[in-house]
Amino acid sequence: MLIVLLRHGETAYNAQRRYQGKSDIPLSARGRARIKAADFAPDVVFVTALCRTAQTAAAIFPGTRQAVEDDLREMDFGDFEMHSYEELKDWPSYQKWIEDVEHNPCPNGESAPLVLARNLEAIAPVLAADEDAVCVAHGGVISGLLMTWFGGTRYDYLVRPGTGFAVEVTDGKPQRCRPIPEE
Repeated sequence: MLIVLLRHGETAYNAQRRYQGKSDIPLSARGRARIKAADFAPDVVFVTALCRTAQTAAAIFPGTRQAVEDDLREMDFGDFEMHSYEELKDWPSYQKWIEDVEHNPCPNGESAPLVLARNLEAIAPVLAADEDAVCVAHGGVISGLLMTWFGGTRYDYLVRPGTGFAVEVTDGKPQRCRPIPEE
């Protein structure tokens, strides 16, 4: 079985390097222009409730039914939401968070362990279904899942907007992954 995990296309906030976790930011014109339709059509594409995932899925898989699995959504960055590193770099609360982003919660937001637990619970039925699947989600979600399944850190699985990973699954367990498009 194969699960394709795709990151949504580029938004204006991606280009500005802003945290946009729970913010419902649409794809930018540049993001839409970079997306190409796939040469296959799954029966369903799993997306989050944020418009950027639905817009990406519609562009890659036109006419394919979308199923919302909102627990695959990105981290709520709380006070950091909609700000860039440049804007945040002198905030003491931001400096504390980036000392250990894998454990420290964002003020008025979520922690990485909370997000990962939510994401793992959401993907479990997809793994158990033993059917090929496509999920259009978020960069932090994809890197967190891959880090958990295959080891390393989330930085080993960075995914640019509009790209992702194909994950081979046997008996409900991820076995290996490869980048999409192939590098």
